[in-house]
Amino acid sequence: MFTGLIAELGAVERLAEENDSCRLTVRAQKIMPGVKIGDSIAVNGVCLTVVHLQGGRFTADVMPETVRRTTLHQLHPGDRVNLEKALRPEDGLNGHIVQGHVEGIGKILGIQSDGNALLYRIEAPAELLKYIVEKGSIAVDGISLTVTGTDEEEFRVSLIPHTAKMTTLGYKTVGAPVNLETDIIARYVEKMMAPKDSERKRSEERRARVSGEAQDHETELTEEFLSRHGF
Repeated sequence: MFTGLIAELGAVERLAEENDSCRLTVRAQKIMPGVKIGDSIAVNGVCLTVVHLQGGRFTADVMPETVRRTTLHQLHPGDRVNLEKALRPEDGLNGHIVQGHVEGIGKILGIQSDGNALLYRIEAPAELLKYIVEKGSIAVDGISLTVTGTDEEEFRVSLIPHTAKMTTLGYKTVGAPVNLETDIIARYVEKMMAPKDSERKRSEERRARVSGEAQDHETELTEEFLSRHGF
């Protein structure tokens, strides 16, 4: 689990593609002390497992599902990446609950100044937008941000100068793709409500069926039944 608070901007050293998977090597400094093989590190919001260490570098395998759902396979040597080590029990949760399980890719539609901040408009897939609400949390390239507004095709977030300087978003331009992870709490709520919605639908269907049977029965009494009995 992560918090969405970026610890360091690392740099891609190598991306080796292997059919539908790849192996990523990243240079880093601040996060490296104490890192061991098997540890989890979020790279642009994607939870990866360290499989090799050498000096100030770590290497992680990127499986096909991650290649399909994220922007990692689009990286090039020298590209900046957001880095965060997994949350430890003694760490504070200053961002929000981020799993590192990217759900889809968005696109930056616009960037504009808003006082001392930068306002980003980001396009998102329809299946994700339903979980994105104003004043809720969203992870964009692993960065914990507060949603300032939404509509049918996009959402908006605002970055203070520090966040822009210390993360990849401050270096991206209009049209750039970004990894998106919605708030997991919204998905749990949807899952828990599903049985109630199903039961309500079944109840409505039962009422409609009973109503239809009552109407049919009434028709039998007023036409067929009376006719058969000489009325």
